[in-house]
Amino acid sequence: MSNAAVLEKPLASGASETAIDCRVDKIYYGKFLAVRDSNIAIEKGKITGFIGPSGCGKSTVLRSLNRMNDLIKGFRLDGKVNFLGQDIYAKGIDPVVVRRHIGMVFQQPNPFSMSIFDNVAFGLKLNRFKGNVEERVQHALTRAALWDEVKDKLKASGLSLSGGQQQRLCIARAVATQPSVLLMDEPCSALDPIATRRVEELMLELKNDYTIALVTHNMQQARRVADITAFFSVDISQGGRTGHLVEAGPTAQIFDAPKEQLTKQYISGEFS
Repeated sequence: MSNAAVLEKPLASGASETAIDCRVDKIYYGKFLAVRDSNIAIEKGKITGFIGPSGCGKSTVLRSLNRMNDLIKGFRLDGKVNFLGQDIYAKGIDPVVVRRHIGMVFQQPNPFSMSIFDNVAFGLKLNRFKGNVEERVQHALTRAALWDEVKDKLKASGLSLSGGQQQRLCIARAVATQPSVLLMDEPCSALDPIATRRVEELMLELKNDYTIALVTHNMQQARRVADITAFFSVDISQGGRTGHLVEAGPTAQIFDAPKEQLTKQYISGEFS
C-alpha cells in the first residue's frame, strides 16, 4: 500500500471528530529540549488557536503537525501525531504526502516570484494534478476571497499585490490542493488591521470546509475566531526555555474561566 493510500483511508466507523491527535512527549533540537508534555486534539471543522508567550513552543507544535520541523537540523519528536488514524511520524510515511493533506500558511506572506495564476497552480503542478487547473485556480482564489480583485490580472506577479492580498494568495495556494487541515502560523502578524480583519473573516468561512489550527500572539484574535484555545507556557531553567501545554478547552472557558492559575495570570496580562 502506498503512503498516499495509507493517509487517504477513511476513519473507522464510530471514530471521534478528531482530525489530528497530537501527543507530544518531547521535542528536541539537538540536545535542547524545546517542548514537553503537549497533547492536544485538533477537532474537525473547527479553529483551534494556540496562544502563549514567546518561546513557549506553540509554533514548534504547530509545525510538527505536518512535519515542517523535519527541515530543521537536529529535530526529534518523542510521541505520536495521528492523522486519519495513522501516525505521520511512522516509518515509511513520506512528509511530502503529509503536507499534501495538511497545508500551511506562514507568518510572512511568501508568494513566489511568478504570476498570480502560477502561484496558485504551483502545488497542483507539483502533485501532477490531472483535472482542470484553471477551474481549480479560480475556485481557490474564490475561496480565499481574492478572485474578484485579481481575475483581470492573473498574469501579473504575485509580488505586485498588497501585503493582505499576498497573504490571501498564499491561502489560495494552500487550499488549491484541497488539504484536509490548514495550519496558520501567525498569518496576520505582518498585516494592517483592515487586512487582518479580512483574513479573520476568511478563516471563519474556510472552517466550513477545512479544519484549522492557528498560532497567534493576539489574544483578541483567538477570542474572535477560535472555537478551541490551547494555552502554552514556558519553563526557564538552567539557561534553557522549554515550552509546554498548560490547558486547552472551549475558547470562552479559557478566557473567562480558566482552570489553571498560570492561564489566569496570562489572560489577565500579568505576564506576556
